[in-house]
Amino acid sequence: MTVQIGRLPNGFRVATEQMPGLESASLGIWVMAGGRHETAPQNGIAHFLEHMAFKGTEKRSALEIAEAIEDVGGYLNAYTSREVTAYYARVLKQDVALAFDVISDIVLNPIFDLNEIETERGVILQEIGQALDTPDDVVFDWLQEVAFPDQPLGRTILGPTERVRAFSREDLAGFVAQHYGPERLILSAAGAVDHDEIMRMAEATFGGLTRGSAQPEVPATWANGERIELRPGLEQVHFTLGLEAPGYRDDAFYAAQLFSSGLGGGMSSRLFQEVREKRGLCYSIFSQLGSYDDTGMMTIYAGTSGEDISELAGLTVRELMRSAEDMSEREMERARTQMKAGLLMGLESPSARVERMARLVGIWDRVPDLAETVEKIDAVTLSEMRATGAKIAGEAAMAMAVYGPAEAAPSLASLSEMRKAA
Repeated sequence: MTVQIGRLPNGFRVATEQMPGLESASLGIWVMAGGRHETAPQNGIAHFLEHMAFKGTEKRSALEIAEAIEDVGGYLNAYTSREVTAYYARVLKQDVALAFDVISDIVLNPIFDLNEIETERGVILQEIGQALDTPDDVVFDWLQEVAFPDQPLGRTILGPTERVRAFSREDLAGFVAQHYGPERLILSAAGAVDHDEIMRMAEATFGGLTRGSAQPEVPATWANGERIELRPGLEQVHFTLGLEAPGYRDDAFYAAQLFSSGLGGGMSSRLFQEVREKRGLCYSIFSQLGSYDDTGMMTIYAGTSGEDISELAGLTVRELMRSAEDMSEREMERARTQMKAGLLMGLESPSARVERMARLVGIWDRVPDLAETVEKIDAVTLSEMRATGAKIAGEAAMAMAVYGPAEAAPSLASLSEMRKAA
């Protein structure tokens, strides 16, 4: 299996990987524009656009878009993140051209019918309401907000209800004109695909596009912020702690991944064993590393009772500090093995491969070979991992969000003092 990369003169990029023996293919268009590319008045518009893509084009109605893919047994979906909006499908190999036509059509030719805008506005408001009724969704949005206050990276992807209620057809079309230029589009395809044929279709469909007018991203600025919201009616306190961590391009990225995994990446991790297994303070606790173009966040989450939140938070900080000092070679090797296994097992489907290719082309303008990625994971030494862990645990900016019956929750200042004393 070989990845091939192509580029049209206008900057439109194509990544393909033929996977012999497969009868199906996954393909999609990744737009390098998401929540962090919105201005404050635009907050939520990238996600609104994702919904509207399925609501009709110049040659297909909303029903015809769905039927075109489902009539051949395929699958069509999309998502919006803080840095990307993606539209993708999976079909049998004889239907690759059809899938390409449908996806390119919904990206290039949405009509933004006024009736459909109002219908989908209602759907999105329901989605926002559902998220607001889900405490562990709410608390992660709050954590993002206090870590990156008053900037695009700190705003929710769904947007506030007052903005969603106000978006017009002109607002939607304006965001597309600004951010959906060919230089920000990546076509990724894997499985039963032919690179030359994909390139021919891309040239015919996207070759005539002119570049957009997107402005450079606003650099992320971390803050030591907190938000504690009391909600006595909830059974659990939802506790999140975020620490500044390396972004995708940082040389310490893999060391940070290993540290986060060793700290709270599974049932054998420090946090799970100490907080849940030995003390019984929670049912769920984990650490994960989320990275962006220019920064990252190591997030620790736990759900616990109101009477246990102070003990859990303090123990979490102590384990964080202790792990940076004495995480063992065995723990690091377990984290390394888990990381490589997750990478390799996760790429056994064409859908996972198109996601990986698009993401890496967006970051590096190429797709590093799997062996190169594994080599970088293997190259991290224990001292490098501990040094990275020490920087995250002891020096990095820290933010906290807590939601629930949290009267006993410690302040961020008290947890910061605990860091200094450790």
